[in-house]
Amino acid sequence: MKLKNSSNKYYKIWEVVDDIPYGKVATYGQVARMAGFPSHARLAGYALHHLPEGSSFPWFRVVNSQGRISFPKNTPMYKQQKKLLEKEKIVFINDRVDMKKYQWKK
Repeated sequence: MKLKNSSNKYYKIWEVVDDIPYGKVATYGQVARMAGFPSHARLAGYALHHLPEGSSFPWFRVVNSQGRISFPKNTPMYKQQKKLLEKEKIVFINDRVDMKKYQWKK
């Protein structure tokens, strides 16, 4: 999904997230860097937190730099993100995604 106002920082981040392929993940830092905001991983997190309700962006494909889900373990959002990733055949070992195998390489 391409957005109209790509000058907005959040829109640029959302566009990168929208490009993450099925069965792959990216880190917050990677998304920020690809959107043109190196060293601003938290900005990517803020942008995902502010996704419009009902949007179809694959927010769940973004994990932290250790390959972990950033939501507190066993919370509803943690469980939802893990379920969506597992639906795409992404495997967790000790609550981590194998970044060598599943990280998006663009």
